[in-house]
Amino acid sequence: MTTRILPAVGDPDAARSVTTLLSQLPDAEPGAPVADSTQLIDTLARLAGESIDELPEVVVVHERIGPVPALELIREVSLRFPAIGVVLITADASPGLFAAAMESGARGLVTLPLSYEELVNRVQSAAQWSVGVRRHLGSGGDVFTGPGGTVVTVSGAKGGVGVTVTAVQLALAAQASGRTVALVDMDLQAGDIASYLDVQFRRSIVDLAAIADISPRVLSDAVFSHSTGLALLLAPGDGERGEEVSDRSARQIVSALRSRYEVVIIDCGSQLQGANAAAIEMADTALLVTTPDVIAVRGAKRIVRMWDRLQIRKAEETVTLVNRFIRNTEIQPPLIEKITGTRMASTAVPANFKELQGAVDSGRMHELDPKSTVKQALWGLAGELGIVKVPESTDRRGKFKNDRGSIGRPRRWRDGDTGGRGTTEEAR
Repeated sequence: MTTRILPAVGDPDAARSVTTLLSQLPDAEPGAPVADSTQLIDTLARLAGESIDELPEVVVVHERIGPVPALELIREVSLRFPAIGVVLITADASPGLFAAAMESGARGLVTLPLSYEELVNRVQSAAQWSVGVRRHLGSGGDVFTGPGGTVVTVSGAKGGVGVTVTAVQLALAAQASGRTVALVDMDLQAGDIASYLDVQFRRSIVDLAAIADISPRVLSDAVFSHSTGLALLLAPGDGERGEEVSDRSARQIVSALRSRYEVVIIDCGSQLQGANAAAIEMADTALLVTTPDVIAVRGAKRIVRMWDRLQIRKAEETVTLVNRFIRNTEIQPPLIEKITGTRMASTAVPANFKELQGAVDSGRMHELDPKSTVKQALWGLAGELGIVKVPESTDRRGKFKNDRGSIGRPRRWRDGDTGGRGTTEEAR
């Protein structure tokens, strides 16, 4: 049997050394090394999308891989691609690291400097384990499979700009189009998704924070199945318990969710913590919500710069949504795009709180009138972000036949629609 091996090594010299030794292993077929954690996950996701049989039997992870630390990367690979045996290469042969690697899902550990005999034993053992798991997956089983769903984080330039309303409506739009959707409240101290959807549920994201191995059954026990079909993972009722959710546990939770649901929407609030920072870093799309006023735009600029300094997210990789937009306002989307350096969503949400007030006060945001311009704009945004599955049987206006909302084509800002300059200079 030929063993396909994918090395994940950041340092070019170390990559050459590892690849050379792997090529000498019997019946081994080493692939081209990947240089970082993002490239590794993307490569595995692409292969898994074709077929589980296309995945390599073994992935070799060097301890200096980045930007995600090696043990966290091993945990994510093990959760999302359980048919792969992962081997860690490290200079630390201590019992503590060995235990941590095994807990993360590694199937073996090879110490530096590399030894041919040790490497062949660990790789062959991991490959045999991988073959056994694939036989099990072929007959079904209670494990995560597949390349994983799309993760969208929603953050606010400051408090009160409409993050939760945006997150809820994006999730509802994706659900209405036929996708399986998880809505996560990672505004850990002040999250109120439960209030917006009239939910009382004693479990929260904190219940998953201390679990080392989140199985589908454990995950299903922690989420609330809403009447709309959404799977809700709520913030803790006691805000101080939010500190129990570390960045490490957040990565594990997000990986488990994206392995089970086609779309994962995460409400990150307006305060940056380790947990939601990890979610933003892992997200396929990071959405930043602002309003067209000086204070909010300054806040958006400040957040984008902070994300960049902390190496969480680059400005050009962030999508900014303008909420409560008025056409004659002085601060227009093109100016916000210039100030923040982000990419502007083509959709803007109009300022019309009267449409929302009844649904907000009653905690029935899921029953918002389909004719609401706010709802139609947010469902249009869902289409722009690519998280909806638009059926063939749509009418010419881009609406579903059941008229539960609108997922229309995004519009583009007209040239010259930038408004005045008086107040806008203050936002720079």
